[in-house]
Amino acid sequence: MGARSVSMAVDLGGVRMKNPVCTASGTFGFGSAFEGFFDVGRLGAITTKGCSAEPWQGNPAPRMCEVPSAMMNTVGLANPGVCGVVEGQGAYLADLEGRGCRVIFQVAGHSVEEYAAAVELAEEHAPWASAFELNVSCPNLARGGALVGGTPEDASEVVRAVRPRTSRPLLVKLAPVRVAEVARACEDAGADALSLINTISGMSLDVHTRRSRLSRPTGGVSGPAIHAIAVRMVWEAAHAVSIPVNGMGGVAGVEDAAEMILAGATAVSVGTANFYDPTCASRLVDGLAAWALEQGVTTINDLIGAAEC
Repeated sequence: MGARSVSMAVDLGGVRMKNPVCTASGTFGFGSAFEGFFDVGRLGAITTKGCSAEPWQGNPAPRMCEVPSAMMNTVGLANPGVCGVVEGQGAYLADLEGRGCRVIFQVAGHSVEEYAAAVELAEEHAPWASAFELNVSCPNLARGGALVGGTPEDASEVVRAVRPRTSRPLLVKLAPVRVAEVARACEDAGADALSLINTISGMSLDVHTRRSRLSRPTGGVSGPAIHAIAVRMVWEAAHAVSIPVNGMGGVAGVEDAAEMILAGATAVSVGTANFYDPTCASRLVDGLAAWALEQGVTTINDLIGAAEC
């Protein structure tokens, strides 16, 4: 009699993935750099680095620093623009889709109009993308620098502006603020799935120079130090909406990923761990399958939101 197996396929708001393992935007580039470590095609999906309609230079160095059990960054979403990505990475990303790894193309903007423009360009020039993800954690320069998606009203405005411009699945990456309220607003505006959490704002000072260790006073904290907060926010979002959630925040091992799934995540993304353990995402594919088998289920979907709190 053959060994029992578990179906690992999941549906992230229309993004049909062969397993729930994804990578978080900004930590995996466009995937090709990791091919020397493992076959990226074995992942369920990757999320590209955030791309704007026009190239962004980002913030000056230093952009990153280490803090206890975490890292901080103030990269400022430096990117070559949608057309630059299509020209430089399009062939590889099309091939990756052909190998069964879904490509989620993240777009960013400093205003509602910039998001719409980025999606229109990606819709035209990136036919290989399975879905688009809106990173609504960017500062809205047209409104004094407040987060584009910092309130339910602002987040839903972006989703409503973009929704008519594509028929592909639309994910929204939430800032770690007012999660349940913003999640419901995005769902009502037409989002197909949510991604959370993004980095949490923090500060790190050099006590000898009395200056920030980054080029800006504050930066985004990510990594194991924020994992428990991320699990709680994924749980809150999953209970607030009926659309799927892609959970991320300090995922560095199988138990971290399993926590996210039990809290309600349909898919799980590896972020900061990619920097110091480039094979992490690949190992999660097998590790989660072993965990699901141990739990006695026939499909990983039976474990989504199965926490008994």
